[in-house]
Formats: sequence, structure tokens, C-alpha cells
Amino acid sequence: MSITTIFLLLGGLGLFLFGMTMMSDGLERVAGARMRSILEFFTKNRFVGMLVGILFTAVVQSSSATTVMVVSFVNSGLMNLYQAAGVILGANIGTTVTGQLIAFNLSDIAPLFVIIGVVMFMFSKKQNVKKIGGVILGFGILFMGLSTMSDAMSSLRESPHMVSLLKSLTNPLAAMLVGFGITAVLQSSSATVGIVILMASQGLLNFPICFFLILGCNMGSCVSALIASLGGKKDAKRAAWIHFLFNIVGSLIIFVILMFALNPIADAIMRVSGGNPGRAVANAHTLIKICEVIFLFPFMNWVVKATYVIIPGEDASPEDAYELKYIGKSTMITPTTAVIAVIHELEHMGELAIENLKRGMDALCTLDEEKIAEVYKQEGYIDYLNKAITNYLVRINEMDIPIADAKMVGGLFHVANDIERIGDHAENFADSAKMRIERHISFSEKGVKQLQEMMDLVEKTLEYSFDMFANRSQAHMAEVIALEDEVDEREKKLQKAHVKRLTKGKCSPEAGMIFSDTISGLERVADHATNIAFAILEPQDVDELEEDEE
Repeated sequence: MSITTIFLLLGGLGLFLFGMTMMSDGLERVAGARMRSILEFFTKNRFVGMLVGILFTAVVQSSSATTVMVVSFVNSGLMNLYQAAGVILGANIGTTVTGQLIAFNLSDIAPLFVIIGVVMFMFSKKQNVKKIGGVILGFGILFMGLSTMSDAMSSLRESPHMVSLLKSLTNPLAAMLVGFGITAVLQSSSATVGIVILMASQGLLNFPICFFLILGCNMGSCVSALIASLGGKKDAKRAAWIHFLFNIVGSLIIFVILMFALNPIADAIMRVSGGNPGRAVANAHTLIKICEVIFLFPFMNWVVKATYVIIPGEDASPEDAYELKYIGKSTMITPTTAVIAVIHELEHMGELAIENLKRGMDALCTLDEEKIAEVYKQEGYIDYLNKAITNYLVRINEMDIPIADAKMVGGLFHVANDIERIGDHAENFADSAKMRIERHISFSEKGVKQLQEMMDLVEKTLEYSFDMFANRSQAHMAEVIALEDEVDEREKKLQKAHVKRLTKGKCSPEAGMIFSDTISGLERVADHATNIAFAILEPQDVDELEEDEE
């Protein structure tokens, strides 16, 4: 085998992997947000989740991408393990679509895909068109890489030593280890299956041994999900182990069947494939995955329960440890689910801020020293979350994330800041409560009642705003705007009444200062709530609402 052949093989493999990555990443960026929404909505039923997993993986052309996304979903609380199991099963079938495409051998028209992709990518100013162009370009590069590898492999047939070496791979266990090793290194079972299809097409591999190479690929494909789960919650690790156990157990079942009936099965698939070895490998890959799902689908509850034995215990309470609840510690970020993790983390931060605001108001009205201490403790956690979430947003803002998600990142920075400011107002209320205690400042019953009534309005505004933010819905926009206006009017009314009380000597200057600062603070909290509600809107929608108000 000449050095030129080696260079052709490596160059072709490089083009193939680059094209596959470019195509897969491009598809995730173009369709990732929409497909993610489908995954969120349709995974309540495991069978439906499996169908969605097939569809999603067929679209993004990567079972690793789907499984890593599922691990992120579980880590973010979007999915439980039983729902994740269905999607993982589907991903294992969907990944075989790539092999089927490779078996069609579209190398002759690959340059056409490349030039179309280049034109769209380089000359269009629209981001959506550029992203789709990147997908088409990746598709073309993938098949040009296959063509280059195929040309290099055709020269290998002229080397008796190389043919003899490859034909000597007859041990099933050795073939499985080879398949596992190559897939673990390349981080793509589709790439390994593509290489096997090419080698079988060139007559370099006997078709029966390809079954065992594919089984090794199945097991090697679990490495990506296991790595992605390392920094996640325990359920995220369990989701990765579901994928691993499914592939291990499924491969062992198929291995046992093949040891007893390899030749009849191989002959049947070859006949169905019209005697084409490449097509036969692709069909074998699909058949193996379908059989594994059929065998294991009824027992997935057991597989899920087994992960609790492998990964025992529960995660520590984040409030005690100052940890992020939905964003894992790992430096590895999944672009398709990064924004969703941030949204859930902001929801959690918002719940803490609202809870602390109520606690701060209670402390101010009742002078409960324990509640004052709790406000300060909670505020420390909120500050930590603000910094950690903001740092995470900076990191994902530098990545290629789905287009729809990229448009949201700027708004999420503002939401984090607004929530942190709400937390600051809770701390201000606690400071005022301390001042009341230290200086023996009293409030009238009427004053306390007015503060509590205004707090109720603000709390309702926050509730509607966070509901809109969490569900990315405009359902309560009218209520939020109406409540914010009512809070503004209430603040003006109370400030006027407060001035009258001061002039008549019905309240001390110190009590009046605290009262005035508190209602001003509540009015600003309502403003922050409105900002959070507006954060989900496109700029043109905000303009329309402002015009309606005028």
C-alpha cells in the first residue's frame, strides 16, 4: 500500500467526518429548536417518544446528538428517565438512515451539492439560507469524502497483503472490538458503518463479519452520551447508562442469535439487497437496530431500574450547596439544549426571588428577625445564580446555537439582571426591617395594610410574567400591562397620602422614609416583572404593544 493511498484514505475520512459534522450541526441549528419542541411535547408516551426519536435522529443524522440532547433534557428536568428511554430507542433506529443514504452512493452528484451549498452559504445575506446552505454543503462534502475513500480502497484490492489481512478478520469478538474502538475514537457510529459499507462494496470485507463490526459500532456509540453526562445530575448519568445498557444488552442478544444462524441470516439479507454488499450492510444495520428495539422495548422499565442500581442516591439540595439546578458542572455544552437549560435555571432563580420578596415584606411588616436572616441567606444564593447563569450565557453566545435560540440570548441576559434586581429589593426590605427594629420605628395598621395590598398586586404581576416567560407565551400580556399600570397608579396615590400624613404629623419622618422607599421599590419590582414578560417578544411585537398603549 503506497503513501498516496494512505493519504487518500485519511483525506477522504477527514472530508467524510467534516461533512457529516457540518451537516449534522447545520441541521441542529436550523431545525434544532423546532425539533426540540417536538421532543418536549411528544415524549409523554414512550412509544410516541420512540417514533419522535426515530424522526429526530433521521433529520439530524446523528444518534449521538439525539442521545446527548436527551441527557441534557433529563438534566434540565424536561424529561424523566422513562420518557428518555423511548427517545433513546428511537434514536438507535433513526441513526441507520445515514447508512442507507451512504449505500445509495450519491458520489457522482456530490459536487452539485457542494456548489449549491457554497453559493447559498457565501452569497446569501439571510441567516436561515446560509445555515441551510451549510447543511447542503456538508452533505456534498460527506459524499466527496466517501468517493475519495472508495477510490483509495479500490487500490487496496490490488494489494494481496492488505486483502489477506482484512479477509483474516473472521473472529466475531475481535470484529466487535475493532468496531467499538473505531467508533469510540471517531465519536460516530455512522462514520464507522459508512467505512464498513465501502469496504464491503470493494470486496475487502466478507459480509458475515460486517454484522459483528456493526455490533461493535453500536456499543462504541455510547461513549459520547457517557462523556456528556459526566458533569450532569444523577438522572442525566442514568439516561446515558440507559443508552449504554440498551446497546450492550441488545448487541449481546443479537450476537447470540448470529452465533447460531449467521449464514442463513446473511444469505437472506444479501438476497433482499439484490446481491449488493454495500446495500446489504446498510440493511443489516437497520435490521439489527429494529430487532434490538423489538426485543428490549417491553423490558425498558427494568433497564431504567438497573440504572438506579448503577447510579444510586439522589442529588444534594442546591440551596445548601450553592449549585446550579439545571445546568451541569461539565464544560461540555449541548448547543441545542443550552438555552432551555438557562430558561429553567432562570425560572428557578425567579421562584427564589419572588419567595424572598414575600419573605422580605413579611419581615418588614412583622419584624420577624428569623425571616430577615433568611432573606440575606437567600439573596446570597440568588447573587450566585445570577453570576453563574450570566457566565454560562456568555459561553453559549459564542457558540453556533439554533437560530431561534440565538435570538433569545440577549433577552435572557436582561431577564437574569431583572431577577437579580428583584432579589435586591427583597434585601432592601430586610434592611428596612432591621432599621425598624433597631430604631423602634412603628407602622400604623393602615400603613401595613396598604403595603400588603400593593405587594399582592406586584406578586400577581410577577406570577403572570414568569408564566409567560416559562411557556414562551403572550397569553397574559394584557393582564401584565394592566397590573403594571395599576401598580404605578397605586404608588402615586400612596405617595400623595404619605405626604399628607407627614404634613399633619400623623407619622414620623423615619417611618415615612421607609414607607416611601418600600412602595417605590414595589413599583420598580413591577417594572422588572414587565421587562421579564417582554423578554419573550420579538422587537416588532413590543413596538405594536407600545403603540396600542398610546
